[in-house]
Amino acid sequence: MLRSILSCSLVLASIGTGPAGVWHVSQHPLTHVPPKQQVRTLQKAANAVVAGDKVIIHSGVYREAVIAEKSGTAARPIQFEAAAGVNVVITGLDRLRDWRKENANVYSTNWSYRFIPSSKTDAHPDDEYHRLIGRAEQVLINTQPLQQKLERDQLSPGDFYVDLANKRLYICPLRGDDPRSKRVQVEAATRSTLLDCKGAYVTLRGITFQYAANPAQHGAVLFKGRGDMAEYCTFERTNGPGASFGGSDQIAQHCTFADNGQVGFAANHADNLLITSCTIRNNNTKGFNRQWEAGGDKIVLSRNVILEKSRFLSNRGSGIWFDIGNENCEVRNCLIADNEDAGIFYEISYGLLAHDNVIVGNGFARDPSAWGGQAGISLSSSPNCLIERNLLVGNREGFNFREQSRTAPRIDHPDAKKEEAIWNHDEGICNNVIAYNRDAQTRGWFDVTDERHWPRRMHSASSGDSMSLEALHFTMQQNVYAREDNQPLFIWGTEWRRHLNYSTISEIQGELDLEHESQLLPLKFRALTDRDLRLLPESPVFQMDCYPRGRVPGVKLTQH
Repeated sequence: MLRSILSCSLVLASIGTGPAGVWHVSQHPLTHVPPKQQVRTLQKAANAVVAGDKVIIHSGVYREAVIAEKSGTAARPIQFEAAAGVNVVITGLDRLRDWRKENANVYSTNWSYRFIPSSKTDAHPDDEYHRLIGRAEQVLINTQPLQQKLERDQLSPGDFYVDLANKRLYICPLRGDDPRSKRVQVEAATRSTLLDCKGAYVTLRGITFQYAANPAQHGAVLFKGRGDMAEYCTFERTNGPGASFGGSDQIAQHCTFADNGQVGFAANHADNLLITSCTIRNNNTKGFNRQWEAGGDKIVLSRNVILEKSRFLSNRGSGIWFDIGNENCEVRNCLIADNEDAGIFYEISYGLLAHDNVIVGNGFARDPSAWGGQAGISLSSSPNCLIERNLLVGNREGFNFREQSRTAPRIDHPDAKKEEAIWNHDEGICNNVIAYNRDAQTRGWFDVTDERHWPRRMHSASSGDSMSLEALHFTMQQNVYAREDNQPLFIWGTEWRRHLNYSTISEIQGELDLEHESQLLPLKFRALTDRDLRLLPESPVFQMDCYPRGRVPGVKLTQH
């Protein structure tokens, strides 16, 4: 009996530590690979792998919705990797055929897909604003996207309409192309999910994911397992988020999240997520409500997230948005530029550390509802944050506090519905350059009636025993400010309540007891429009340690 047990143990040990297997996925037979190591679909490979295996994917466009349920280990991950030097695309598009001509320039074909059946309007969110934006269908003619209409009689060249009741798709080609011709290729997204990674320790490398019919808040690629990783991957042109992270210890490095309909990526309960050396660009192409969820990313209820050495560029919303109950997150050495709302928006969350970033050109969308949320960095009802050594230059506003009466849930609380009051307090805004921002260099958007943002001696008689600025424990010091003559320096309070405009550092110090050892100086960057933010080595910025340490991608900085 003992011998049998030992024999069984040795077998199990050999399974766990044996040599890794290699699988090849190719749409055509490979002459240099044994047939038993070849499969034709990614799903067959995903079904066959075990811990430590590698799947090499050969060139091609793979029209699949892959479910990867197998797990690797930290020492023996499962790897899905594009073969060297080839282009691997996983797409939600399928080619449509069997067209019927309806009239001069309208054609129709069968359509059996319904992506948001739980919604009364087949849109998410299910409201009037998103009645069209929130739909998930995508149709292309010869790789050019068509615009969706909600009524057939609204069709004009370049449009499509889906008749869900009668299961027909109607298109009106832009140039009168006949989809029945071999020269014309009509494709439509027929899959909401491109890859559902349920297993732990799965690595994706060198793969492009595109054109999913995914609703808002549902990633085209779903990372659910602990230790999952994406390297050198592209997530683009999906209807909703390019990817969603929902497990612990996940990594995305050297990836691109671009041109997605809602956000580049989303994260929920993604503790220890690391986004490094990535590009997040031009997301929210469909125009989702940016006060709901839109822009570069949205991260909720996650601990210890690190965003580093990455570029958040030209997103239609905030570049970086942490919203609801995040804890101890960090943004470092990133370029955050030309996003339509805030560069970094940290909302009803705890303990942000943002340092050594270059944050330029953000917040210029015409969006009155975004008050206080269109600065280089906005802390919105989020305590215990430290903001240091950032360049906040040429934004609508440089740095903002944004305050309302808010509550937030806590991660892992036994009552998931319980929320606690949350507000800005115990903040450090130190050693930053806050310069040449259009509407204010620093602003306090405190939309509260208790006058907490004023020193006790400045409270009105009706304020009672409310909080005061002294009790908030704001440390704002050793910042370097610069402004043009028509650019406000420091505005404290909202426009619709009591507010004061301070034009000198000494006024801020005298009335608010803030900005100690800070200076207002003229600064001359080498070429701001070219993202050349070098300064002369003798600038006081360096003596005051107000300049980023280390490199920032896409930016020229003075090395010191």
